[in-house]
Amino acid sequence: MDLGDVPERARLHPALRAELPGSDVEADGGHVSRRLLASWQRSQEYGVPLEAVAPVFTGTYDEESLFFECGRRVLTDLHRTLVNEPISLMLTDADGLVLNRLSGDHALLRALDAVHLAPGFGYAERAVGTNGLGLALADRVPTVVRAEEHYSLSLCSYTCAAVPVLDPLTGRLEGSVNLTTWSTSSSDLLLALAQSAAGNTAALMLARSQGRRPRPAPRGEVFRVETEPGGGTVQELSAAWTEAVAQAEAGLAAGRVVAAVGEPGAGRATMLAQAQRHARPRDRILSASTPAPQDTDPWLALWSPELGKPSTAVVVCDVDALPTWAAERLRQLVWQARADRPEGPGVPFTMTAERFEDIPAPLAGLVGTVVQVPPLRDRVEDVLPLAHHAARKLRGRGVDFTAAAVAALRGCAWPGNVDQLHRVVRDAATRTDVVDVRHLPAEVLSGSPRRLSRIEAFERDEIVRVLTRPGVTMREAAEELGMGRATIYRKVAAYDIHIPKH
Repeated sequence: MDLGDVPERARLHPALRAELPGSDVEADGGHVSRRLLASWQRSQEYGVPLEAVAPVFTGTYDEESLFFECGRRVLTDLHRTLVNEPISLMLTDADGLVLNRLSGDHALLRALDAVHLAPGFGYAERAVGTNGLGLALADRVPTVVRAEEHYSLSLCSYTCAAVPVLDPLTGRLEGSVNLTTWSTSSSDLLLALAQSAAGNTAALMLARSQGRRPRPAPRGEVFRVETEPGGGTVQELSAAWTEAVAQAEAGLAAGRVVAAVGEPGAGRATMLAQAQRHARPRDRILSASTPAPQDTDPWLALWSPELGKPSTAVVVCDVDALPTWAAERLRQLVWQARADRPEGPGVPFTMTAERFEDIPAPLAGLVGTVVQVPPLRDRVEDVLPLAHHAARKLRGRGVDFTAAAVAALRGCAWPGNVDQLHRVVRDAATRTDVVDVRHLPAEVLSGSPRRLSRIEAFERDEIVRVLTRPGVTMREAAEELGMGRATIYRKVAAYDIHIPKH
C-alpha cells in the first residue's frame, strides 16, 4: 500500500503515515482501522472539506416523538450526575440531526457552537465527514472517534462516543445517543456511558409502549436466506399490485437494479419475486433478510457467491438496515457480477426498503427503477383473496368467512399490512371452519389512534369479546361487564370499536 491508495485524509494522520510504506493498515496499536479508513474514503467521495465542517441547519425535528421524549429524560438524569464534567450529552435522529444538547461546561458549549455541533444542525457522515455519531449511524454499531480520527481537522479537538438507538418494537433506527468531550480528557468510560444511556432509552421506549410486545431477539439463526419468497402467493390481485409488479418487471427486463419501497409487511419481497418470475421464468430466486450488524460478514459469505450465477436472481430485504460498509461490499459484488457478464441482460439484483432515502448511498447509486408498493389499506380489494390464501395455506383447504367477518377484515386499516392479516387469519383458522367476528382479535375491530395502557387494552378486548358474541344485547353486555349501557357506548366510541352486524 502507498499514499496513493488511501484517502487524502490518511496522509495527514501521523500513525498511518508512519506505517504505510510496505505495511497493511491495522486496527490496533494506535493504528488506523479499516472501518475508519472506509469512512474517510466515503467522506472524501461525499466532497466533505478537510479544513472545516459546514453542517446544514434545518431547525425542524419532532419533539413529540417517543424516542425524543424518552431520550431527553434519560440524558437529563445522566446530566445531573455529570454536571461538573467536561462532557456534552446529545440526542440525534436517524439522519444525524442534533435534537438537544446538555452540558455544564460552558467553555465546551462555546467550542461546540463554533463547529455547529448544536441542536438543529445535521452531523451525518455525508455532511461533515467521519465523526462519532455519523459513523455510529452509518455502521449501526457503538462507535468512538478520537481526535485525529475525525475527517475534518476542525474536529480534532474532540472525542465523541455514540450508540445507535433502535425502536424495541420494530427494530427501526430511531437515532443515537452521543457524548462529546475534549480530546485531552479521559475517554475510557465515554462509550460505556453512551451505551448505558442508549439502552435505558430503548427500555423506556418499550415501557412507554404500554403493553405492546418487543421485537423478539434472534435465537440461533440470526438471519434467513430462502428461495422463492412469497412462493405460492395469490397471483391475481388489485390493479395497484399488478401495476407495481409490471413496473418491477420492466426494470428487470431492461437490466436495471430494482428497489421496492413501502411499509413493512406490504409484500415488497413477494412483489419483486413475482416480477422476477415473469421476467426470468427459469431463474432460481434467492431472498436474503438482513442480519444484525455484527453478523454481516457470515451473511455476505453465505449467499453472495450466488450473485454472479447466470440462473440466480437475488432479493435483498430491508437494505435500509445495512451498515454503510456492508452496503459498500454489496455494491462491489454487484459491480463484479456485472463485469463478469458484460454481454448479459444485467444482474438480476433487487432490494427492499421502507423509504428510498434510507437506502445506504453505495446501494442507492445502483438503483435504476424504484417501485412503490402500496400498503394493504389502499388495496382493500386484496384483503379477502389474501385472507382465503392464508387460511388455505394453513389448513390445506378452503375456510369460509361470514359476511360480518368480511366486513371487519375489509374495514381494518391493517397497520401491519399483509403480515398482520396473515397472522390474524391463521389464528382464527386454527379454531374454526367458519371465521366470524368473534374469532377476530380486538385490533381488527378497533382503531384507537393513541397508545393504550395494559388496563385499557384489556378493557377494550373484553368489550369486544362480549359484543361479538352472537345475539348479545347491549343490556346483557352491560351486566356481564359490570358497566352501565351509557358507559359501554362511551367506551366503544373512545376505543373506536366497530363490530359489523351478523
